Amino acid sequence: MEQRHLGRTGLRVSRIGLGTLTWGRDTDEHDAAEQLKSFWDAGGTLVDTADVYGGGEAEYLLGRLMERLVPRQDLVLSTKAGSVPDPDRRTDGSRGHLLAALDASLARLGTDHVDLWQLHAFDPYTPLEESLQALDIAVRSGRARYAGVANFCGWQLAKAGTWQLGGDRTRLAGAQLEYSLLQRGVEREVLPAARDLGIGLLPSSPLGRGVLTGKYRSGTPTDSRGASERMGPFVEPYLDEAARRIVDAVATAADGLATTPLHVALAWVRDRPGVTAPIVGARTARQLTAALSVETLSLPDEICRALDDVSAPVHRYPDHDWSTL
Repeated sequence: MEQRHLGRTGLRVSRIGLGTLTWGRDTDEHDAAEQLKSFWDAGGTLVDTADVYGGGEAEYLLGRLMERLVPRQDLVLSTKAGSVPDPDRRTDGSRGHLLAALDASLARLGTDHVDLWQLHAFDPYTPLEESLQALDIAVRSGRARYAGVANFCGWQLAKAGTWQLGGDRTRLAGAQLEYSLLQRGVEREVLPAARDLGIGLLPSSPLGRGVLTGKYRSGTPTDSRGASERMGPFVEPYLDEAARRIVDAVATAADGLATTPLHVALAWVRDRPGVTAPIVGARTARQLTAALSVETLSLPDEICRALDDVSAPVHRYPDHDWSTL
């Protein structure tokens, strides 16, 4: 698998990442082991997790698999901290919480460092510079090699990225946000800020929460995420009429290229300017293998333009030149 630099850093990662959101919850150890082995065999290196995935079980499971299945040194290990299971305060970006969470992650993962450590979300109740200081401490102490953020909007990313360029601070390497043909909101402000600051984008849900595979075109399969009580509300927003038109266009492109809607949708986001590596989460190793086989596909320019047009978000003032409005 092709390797790319993450942002303006020396860290190289596979251009498709493996997500572990469902590990330890909907994905058991056997299926997780098959996924990790298939990913590694395909040349994948970037494995993304978080301290809250499965209540910590995803990290624990990944740590066990690295111990007996895939060498730790062959992986670029990324985890996140800052999300908390508290309905009154969904994020805790305090320095104390973040550093304690990192230590707990390292214990579950069975390693002395992660390659990329990310703030999971912006905390409006903690000064941003305090949260960012935790990233600096983690890197200086050797517990993390590189630092990043996730789910920051445009101004938050611009502020954080600019702050980290000053003094003896750690440059932000990556930003993880949802990005797909069904969710192009990052193009408004986040992606321009990331590209200007040299921060690589790591798209999550690059297949539109599974909808872009076309599996929901004739209804909701009983064995799909959309049919589950836990994940159904996550998928439902992408089952409207606007999404249907985009999915139909992806399917048409796939037919013309003799490939699958999954490959078309994944290749589109993988090769967008500013993108380093989409993070793909799968229920089974078979699904993951199907996604990883996109490596040889590059979309023709005319297909990209057609997909751009059918999925184009509405960006008006002040994003466009005011004199043209």
